[in-house]
Amino acid sequence: MSQPPFAILNEDGSCPEEFGELLEDEALLRALDTMILNRVLDERFLKLQRQGRLGFYMTSRGEEATTIGSALCLNPDDPIFLSYRELGALLHRGVPLDAILNQYIGNNRDLCRGRQMPVHYCYREFAIPSVSSPVGTQLPHACGFAYAAKLRGTGHVTLAFLGEGTASQGDFHTALNFAGVFHVPAVYVIRNNGYAISTPESVQTAATSLAGRAEGYGLRGWRIDGNDLLAVTNAVGEAVERARGGEGPTLIEALTYRVGAHSTADDPSSYRSDEEAARWQQLDPLARLGRHARWRGICDDERERAVFRGCEERVSALVAECEAWPPPELESLFADVTAEMTPQLSAQREAYLRFVASRETDFEDVP
Repeated sequence: MSQPPFAILNEDGSCPEEFGELLEDEALLRALDTMILNRVLDERFLKLQRQGRLGFYMTSRGEEATTIGSALCLNPDDPIFLSYRELGALLHRGVPLDAILNQYIGNNRDLCRGRQMPVHYCYREFAIPSVSSPVGTQLPHACGFAYAAKLRGTGHVTLAFLGEGTASQGDFHTALNFAGVFHVPAVYVIRNNGYAISTPESVQTAATSLAGRAEGYGLRGWRIDGNDLLAVTNAVGEAVERARGGEGPTLIEALTYRVGAHSTADDPSSYRSDEEAARWQQLDPLARLGRHARWRGICDDERERAVFRGCEERVSALVAECEAWPPPELESLFADVTAEMTPQLSAQREAYLRFVASRETDFEDVP
C-alpha cells in the first residue's frame, strides 16, 4: 500500500516549526490573493458560459494550490507547459486579465484572432507556450525545451502540468524516458484529481502511486498533498533547485480534487457521489491557506472579505470591457497564413468576401 502524501499544514492552519519560513509573509499573502482571484474568475466565467456569453470553459476550483504553489517556485522566464486547468499559473505570472478573457471570447483583441479554443493559452512574453487539445503533447515539448536549455547553458528549468489520465498516454512515457536518459532540467507535476474526465483513476491504472513510476525512468518521485500550498511549494521548490543545479528531473504527484465538472460540457453527478465531493470540500485549498495565514497573524476575516470584494469589482469591470470589443474582421481569416499573400489566397479572400456580401443582401430582402 502506498504511503500517505507528504503534507505540511495541520487542520487548524498551523505547521511544523521547520516549515515556518518556507514562504515569507508577503509571498504567502500574494498566493492567497491569487487563489481568491482564481476562485472569483472561475465562478464568473462559468456563469458567462451558462448564459451563452462564452462558448466553453474549464474551472480549476479545488486545484488552485497545486497550480499556484508550483508556479511561484520558478523564475519569471522559466517556461510553464500547461494542460488546461492552470489559470492560477497565468495569474501568478501576471498575464493581463483582459488578454485571458479576450482569448475566451475570441474578439478582435484576442491574439489568436478567435481561431483557438477557449482556455488554450499562448503568451510568449510570459513564457507560456501554446496549449493544445490532445492530452500529453506538452510533455515532450517541455522535455525538448529543457534539453535545449541544458545544451545551451541558459539555466532555465521547465515545468509541465498533466492530469493522472495523461500519465497513461504514450507521450508521458516518451517524455519521462528522454528526460531521465538525458538528465534534463524539468519538473513534471501530475494534478491527480481522481478522474480523467469521467474515468476514475482506479479504472485507468493499477498503480498505487503514479509518483512511483519515476524510479523506472531514473527520476526522483514525490507524492504530495496537492491541496496544501506549503507542501506544493516545498516539493516543487526543491525539484526546481535540483534541476537548476544539474541534478536532473523530478516527477511530482499532487493529490487534489476537481470540485466542479471536467468542463462546461460535462456532468460530474453522473459518475461521482455528492458524499465524495463533500469529503474533499473539507480539504479546500483556499480555506486551508486562509487558516494558515490567520495562524501566522497576517490575515483576518475582514481582509479576506475585502480581497474578495476587490476581485469581484475588478472582474465585473473586466467583463464589461472585453465584451464591448467586436469579433475579428472577416478578412483576418486569411491573414497569417503565409508571410506574403499569395495570388491564390488573395483570390479566395475576395471570393469569400463577395459571397458574404451577397448573403447579407439576400437577408435584407427578407420581409
